[in-house]
Amino acid sequence: MNLSEQQNAVSLHAVDYWQVIKNRYGIILLTLALVFMTASVITYVMPEKYESTAVIQVKPRGKVFEPLDGVTGARMSMMTPQFFGTEFEIIKSTNSLIRVINKLNLPDKWEVNNEQALQILKGIVRTENKRGTDLISITVRFTDKDDAKDIAAEVAEAYKNYRSELENESLERGISELRKAVQAQEDETQDAYKDLTTLMRIKDRIYDANRGSSNSGLNEDLDAIHALKEYTELQSEMMQLDSQIKSLLQYSAEDLLVFAAGLDLPDNIIKALYPQYLQLKREIDGLKASGYGDKHPTILSNQQVLDSMKAQLDEGVVNLRTRLQGQLDMIKERLEQAKLKKDSTKKDALERSIDTREYEEAKRNFEQKQDVLDTMKIKLTSAEIDKNMTEPTIAVHDLPSLAERPVSPKVELNLILGLVVGLVFGVGIAFFLEYIDTSVKSLEDVERYLQVPVLAVIPKDVGILFKQHGMSPDAEAYRILRTNIEFNRKNPEDNAITLVSGGAGEGKSTTLVNLAYICAQGGYTTLMIDADLRRPRLHTFFDINNSVGLTNYLTTELMLEDVILQSPVDNLYLMPSGILPADAAGILNSRRMSELIQDVKQRFDLVLVDSPPILGVSDASVLASEVDLTMIIVQHRKLPRNMLVRVKQAVENVGGHVIGVVLNNVDIRSDSQYQYYTSYYTYYAPAESKVAVPVAANKSADNVPAIATDAKDSDLY
Repeated sequence: MNLSEQQNAVSLHAVDYWQVIKNRYGIILLTLALVFMTASVITYVMPEKYESTAVIQVKPRGKVFEPLDGVTGARMSMMTPQFFGTEFEIIKSTNSLIRVINKLNLPDKWEVNNEQALQILKGIVRTENKRGTDLISITVRFTDKDDAKDIAAEVAEAYKNYRSELENESLERGISELRKAVQAQEDETQDAYKDLTTLMRIKDRIYDANRGSSNSGLNEDLDAIHALKEYTELQSEMMQLDSQIKSLLQYSAEDLLVFAAGLDLPDNIIKALYPQYLQLKREIDGLKASGYGDKHPTILSNQQVLDSMKAQLDEGVVNLRTRLQGQLDMIKERLEQAKLKKDSTKKDALERSIDTREYEEAKRNFEQKQDVLDTMKIKLTSAEIDKNMTEPTIAVHDLPSLAERPVSPKVELNLILGLVVGLVFGVGIAFFLEYIDTSVKSLEDVERYLQVPVLAVIPKDVGILFKQHGMSPDAEAYRILRTNIEFNRKNPEDNAITLVSGGAGEGKSTTLVNLAYICAQGGYTTLMIDADLRRPRLHTFFDINNSVGLTNYLTTELMLEDVILQSPVDNLYLMPSGILPADAAGILNSRRMSELIQDVKQRFDLVLVDSPPILGVSDASVLASEVDLTMIIVQHRKLPRNMLVRVKQAVENVGGHVIGVVLNNVDIRSDSQYQYYTSYYTYYAPAESKVAVPVAANKSADNVPAIATDAKDSDLY
């Protein structure tokens, strides 16, 4: 869908909505009037109410005690997001408002009990927070302006006093609990001090690092340290000697000399002699290498010296082993003594350490309890001072004043709202009625549901044309109907037409008379048969006697000339209904009725048969089966669409043929889609001076029936 099509669709919807408003404007205006009148009456009967307002400043709630929080002993409570909502409920609480009731003696003044007075107060007191401030406005709206002022002032005062009492009670409770906590802390501190002094009397070896140290205790600690050091050194020395001795026992002779020479021991001759021994041995080897023999005097003398040194070295090794073993035995004895000394000093130091730790814990416990006690005493003193110096948390800034004019009811606003609500409600009802209305509203509805053409649209309030002076614009609708009948009947010989409707009062008889008049004006010899044997009406349009007519012809041997009367209009004839029978359907469903239809078809150019509503009785169905064509008269916006479908089915079920539908009683002033009919009718209506009665070209004077030609003989008047 392109842009132009979308715009056309939107425009069409807007026209449809406007059309609904135009069609239902009566309902809209009625609803508007009712709602406006209701708003006016309610506004009139509403009592006048006056309003007074007190403005107060609200600070966060007072101090809350926390004995272990800081030095001041208290903290300010924070203002939560629910703060003002909570205060609003407190202002309107029973405990607060009951003070107002007692102070102003409202039950006696209003002649109610306390519970009723309380409910009235809760209904007239309104609280509101001024945005961006800590201010609360307390507004009272009441029928008596003096009471409104007094109540607003007393509500503010009662709230102030009530909250002050709550805060003082909380403060007193906090101070009382703090006093109890201080007393309990004093008892705990005294017990801790007794434990400390008792421990100091029992343990005489306590080392007090905070007050210095005693010489005896310090010396004992040093002895323990020296004993442990001596034991460790002796143990190391013993292990070293034991290792040396074991090495002396496992080395060979030559290796033993090398190992012994490396020992750094006192009186170790091997360390000095062994290098000389090696030097002399190298000299002998050098002489032998230079050519000296084993028997050479030099070699022999040096060898003797070498042997002597070897003997001394062996003797030194033996002496060294003996001396090392003696030292090992002596160190073991000293190690045993050092161990005994170490164990003794260690036990004393351990006992002294335990005693010191117990003392330190007792001392620390006492000092902690003393610090807490001092802090709580400071808090208690601070709280008692704050109690006498606490600033009020509620301050009244604006006292209520006496209202000069009532604030309710607001006449202008109520009436405007009544108009707006009435209009909206009326439009809503109009669209709702349009939604649930299933009646025929347009030509498209007829053609969609009945599948037959619309032959003509008859405007609303069309009168009897032959009684009107001059050329009425409404006659053009019937000319259109006449023309459409000519073009929609397939056989020119089908000139017997019955007009049926779904219900009574749809304008069927009026349509028949006006159509017959227009056809007679057009030169057609037209016969109107009043076959509505239940409620005949055609004779009333012409003011004629209904005593002789169709029923007389069908039940007697009367001739047609006896029952057909000529009307005041040329070419227009009428067969009245006659006396109403008991069995109308039986009379109509007879061979004489069929012969009647065939006879008048030969005598007249057009035969129009009036019938009762087809959905009410079976007469119309009988007539539809006898005539050539059936034309359905539908009143605009009356019967539901499904009933119209049943009308068509009723005709077709008896073998009738529906030529089309006449949409009758259309309010073209409200339905814009039909407005072109009246505009065209008015525009094309001929002037009275130029009117000429046409004569059908294919009809001759010989074809006009020679019956009831004398108006005086036709009993028309």
